[in-house]
Formats: sequence, structure tokens, C-alpha cells
Amino acid sequence: MRVLIAFLAAALAGCTTFSSDGGFGPVEQAAKDRLGKGLQWPRSDADRERVAARTNELLAQPLKADDAVQIALLNNRGLRASFHELGISEAEWVQAGRLPNPGFVFTRKTQSGDLEIERLFTINLARLIVMPMAVQMESRRFAQTQASVTMQMLSLASDTRRAYFITVAADESVRYLRQVMGAAEAGADLGRRMAQVGNWSKLQQAREQGFYSDAALNLARGVQAQTAARERLTRLMGLWGEQAAFQLAERLPDLPPQPDDLPNIEQLAMAQRLDVQAARLGAEQLASNLGLTKATRFINVLEVGVINNSYNNAPNQRGYEIALELPLFDFGDTRLAKAEALYMQAVERTAEAAVNARSEVRQAYLGYRSAYDIARHYRDEIVPTKKRISEENLLRYNGMLIGVFELLADARSQIASVNGYIEALRDFWLARAELDMALIGKPGMSPAMPMAAPVMSDAGTTH
Repeated sequence: MRVLIAFLAAALAGCTTFSSDGGFGPVEQAAKDRLGKGLQWPRSDADRERVAARTNELLAQPLKADDAVQIALLNNRGLRASFHELGISEAEWVQAGRLPNPGFVFTRKTQSGDLEIERLFTINLARLIVMPMAVQMESRRFAQTQASVTMQMLSLASDTRRAYFITVAADESVRYLRQVMGAAEAGADLGRRMAQVGNWSKLQQAREQGFYSDAALNLARGVQAQTAARERLTRLMGLWGEQAAFQLAERLPDLPPQPDDLPNIEQLAMAQRLDVQAARLGAEQLASNLGLTKATRFINVLEVGVINNSYNNAPNQRGYEIALELPLFDFGDTRLAKAEALYMQAVERTAEAAVNARSEVRQAYLGYRSAYDIARHYRDEIVPTKKRISEENLLRYNGMLIGVFELLADARSQIASVNGYIEALRDFWLARAELDMALIGKPGMSPAMPMAAPVMSDAGTTH
């Protein structure tokens, strides 16, 4: 009995408790270190008021990419919902460190005028034995949940940044498509008037009308893409009502002077990709669970009880009682085989995550460099060449060497080249965001979850 009391005292001393931040600290620190952004988990009216004030402050001016990411981290309700996964996981961790509730049995019997009273106090000793291992297992599960929530947060930041660049590029494209539309409309109107006075053939008029029709169709498609891009950005930032009327920068950021040179990109990915770390943590947790399964494969129910029986015609009885389920039919080999299979599955998935991570970062970096080269070619070659051609044609028009229709066609060509540069610049910034995310982890990757801890049955005690 003294040994049992000492064991209970030691277990109580080691009980886990809830953290002050609910496990949010590592996620918040990841947002600061990897994104340079603040992250809040509003759990009170005061917290929500601070988030609303910060959001309105950012919305008061045209948004940059970093501003859009910050608003998404503060307002996206899906991200807030994932924060509560931390609370769920932490509760399971704390529960694993709590002592099992004791049981008490009271029996009162009367036989031939004799009164018998039995009192039995029991506690699940098997759960006490495995409690340190269960606490360690749930601690790893809690850390894995923190890594998963961190990945969701970083994925949201990447998606928001990409949506921002797509939306700004769509706004720019629509502005240039309106200019193309204006030039095509002027050409079509001039063609109609010249055809009416007999200075143009029907074929020439039809060509100008075709240019106008194509320009109108392209503008309609551009406006449609602009609306879809803006609405997706609005959803990611969690805005509604008057907040949805936010303003963006008028143009995309300029192309940097030189692309980033990352010769050791694979090693960098292995060191900091969260999905690889989560897969490795899951495998370690399964290894721990495998050891737990081996330790408890022959112990399904093990309870210890203290007996105190009293009789009105006999001395009181005191003692203890142990109930143990005998492994006559189920030797636990099925649970052990399942644990070993789950562990080897996690090992293979961890190796797969590492192989895929190396390939993904190589692909993302090559895409980033190619996008930079294409955008630079547009900026340094195509757009300046189109501009020089336009200037020369304007001189020829002033010298009456070409007509107005040739000048309009050249203007349409120049505008199209500028729009091509906008798309190339957009693709570069999207590739930059894709590379940043590839160095952090693959969005949507679900780390291997560990198997559940063996459940100790609460079967009744045999008297």
C-alpha cells in the first residue's frame, strides 16, 4: 500500500497542465521568423477589436503584397478554425497525464439477520503503468499538430501572395485591353466611314471590324478574370461588406536586378521544410507507440483494489484485490503486427517526402529562373523594340508614307507587347512565391498521423 501511495504521489507531481498560450507560441514565432508578419489568435472581444483595428489601418491605403498577406493572417476564418486544433490536441495531451479516476464499490447484504458490508476502492494500475509513455506519445502528437497548423498558416500566406499578384496583373491587363479596344473601335469606325464613301473595300472593312470584335471579346474575358481573381483574394483575406472595396497597387513590383542564386537549394529544403519534419516526427511517434504496444500486449486489464469489509457478527476484513485479464485467446500479436506495419509505412512515407521535396525545390527554382529570363527578355528586348517601331511608324505617318490604319495596327501591336510583359512579370512573381513555398513545404501535405494509444479497458473487478 505504501508503494502504491508513493507511486500515486509521483504521478501527481508529474501531471501535465495546460499552457498559457494553448500551444500557439510556435505558430506565432514561425509567422514572425519565416514571413516577418504578426499573427494573432483572437479569443476575446478585446482581441477581435485589435484585429479589426489593424485590418482597417491596412485597408486605408492601397495594398501591397505584404499588406494582403498580413490581412489574411489576421482575418481568415479557416486559419482561425485550425488554431482550435491546438486546443484539441493539447487537451488530449493533458488528459494523458491525468490519473485515472478511482472506482468505489459498496455492498450491503443481510443474511439470516446477519449484516455484511463490503467496501472496495479500485484504481486502474495498467493505465498508471503506461501513463508516462502515453504522455510522451501525446506530447509528440501535440508537436505534430503545431507543425500542421504552422503549415496551414504558411500555405495561406503563399496563396494570398499569389492571388495578390494575379489580381494586380489582371487589373493592369484590363487597362491595356481597354486601350486596345479603343484603338480597334476607332479603326472600325473609320473603316465604316471610308467604305461608305467608296475609299475602302469590304474586305478591308471586315478586317477592321474583326479586330474590333476580337478586342471586345478579349476585354470581356479580361474583366471576367479580373473579377474572379479579386474575389478569390477577398476570400483569402477574409473580408466582406465595405472592406471588400479595398484598393490595390496600380502595377506589379519591378523585376529585381538579378535573380537569387541558390546553389544548395536541396540541402536548404531538407533543413527547413515543415512537411519533411512532420513526417519524421510522425515516424518517431509511431516508433514510440510500437514500444508501447509491445509493453502492453499481454496486459489488457490490470486493476488493484483495497478491500475493507465489515460484519456485525465477525471481525472486519482488510486486504487487496487484483483483477487481470488472461491472454488465453488474444495474445496481442495482431496489435503488434499492426503497429509494426504502421511504423514501416511511416518510414516509407518519410523517405517519399524527402525525395519529393528535393524534386519540388529543383522544379520550383528552375521555374523561377526561367520566369525571370522571360520577363527580362520582354522588358529589355520585345517592349523596347515595339516602342522603336512605333516611333518610326509615327514619323512615317507624319511624312504621309503610311496611313492611319497602319498606325492603328502598330499601336495595337505595341499595347499587346506591353500586356505580354505584364503577364511575364506576373508569372515571375508567382514563380517566386512558388519557390518560397517549396522551401517551406508542400501545401496540402498531410503528415503521417500516429496510431491511437492502446485503450485500457475499464472492466469490472472480480470479487
